[in-house]
Amino acid sequence: MQVTDNERFILDVIRREGSISQSRVSQSSPLTQQSTHRIIGGLLGRNLLQAGPPLPGGGRGKPSPSLQLATGTVFSVGISINTDCAIMSLTALNCELVEEVRFRFPPLSRQSTLERLQAVLERMCSRNGVDRASLVGIGFSMNGYFVADRRQINAPEPLRDWSLIDLQPLLEETFGLPVWLENSVSAAAVGESLCGAGLWARSFAYLGFNYGFGGGLVIEGKPFFGANGNAGELSSILNRDEQEVRPALRSLLEVLQEQGVDVDSIEDIWLRFDPNWPGVDAWIERVMPCLNRIINALSGILDPQAIVFGGQLPVALGQALMARVEYWGGDRYGVNATRPRLLMGQQSCDAAARGAALIPLRACFFV
Repeated sequence: MQVTDNERFILDVIRREGSISQSRVSQSSPLTQQSTHRIIGGLLGRNLLQAGPPLPGGGRGKPSPSLQLATGTVFSVGISINTDCAIMSLTALNCELVEEVRFRFPPLSRQSTLERLQAVLERMCSRNGVDRASLVGIGFSMNGYFVADRRQINAPEPLRDWSLIDLQPLLEETFGLPVWLENSVSAAAVGESLCGAGLWARSFAYLGFNYGFGGGLVIEGKPFFGANGNAGELSSILNRDEQEVRPALRSLLEVLQEQGVDVDSIEDIWLRFDPNWPGVDAWIERVMPCLNRIINALSGILDPQAIVFGGQLPVALGQALMARVEYWGGDRYGVNATRPRLLMGQQSCDAAARGAALIPLRACFFV
């Protein structure tokens, strides 16, 4: 389903507000009121918008219905491949999650994992009354960095079977849908830009704490991927020795297991994290020098409004890390530079799968 640039603008205004009056859309639009109303009418007619209940404070006379993004016309799918689990999510045009399915097994075999994902997609659509014709595409995310002109992802060792192959044509043949390919942290940053910190922060950095550690960037409201798709490879500023003490959850898993804590995966840590586990405080102290360097580099180079802690990071662990962040540099005349706000990711589900599902919607319908 094709939309014009002006239609994208109107859809994006309504996305940011959630529910908005037609008069407020006109006020936010550079188009004439007549053109804005005509575009809104066309979007309603194509079932990309729907009428909602009137909003309070609309002035005298009979209140007009509000405008909302449609909930039952257009959908997209997100897939996230982690070292110890796979997640598939279904999302509607209004950016609301319809359903998420988690596979709590290491997706080491590409073929068997894709077969299971394919079967789950069929059941997911059936359960939710979604016609496959209404699926605009699949966003696919995986840990790793891009090579070969963004056609391939070089993933961590447990995902060797997914690495260094042209994934997009393989996935499009498997699912029969257009596919957008992104690394997990950049996908999560896209999700955060549409449904989290991006609703108030035009520029932010997203820190992805997963098996490894990486970042995603949103600048002036748009994801920034870089020339090779690898913007946000934050570990690149660390030397070889420092790579071993970066805040990758793989090293936390090793520490906990050495301390006798009964955890078997990053997913397990995310689900059952206890800040009182032996080894947690020692791990935090071990990784903070590198984390502080990365945060200060982001603050000084990008000057973002926020730095979001996300990925598979448990909330309690994220809060403990944020409490130990130190911004460097002294004041001048008793006044410090404004620093980015630190906060946890605001997605209640898997951030990478959620963001991956939003990538096709953003590409097709939003600014």
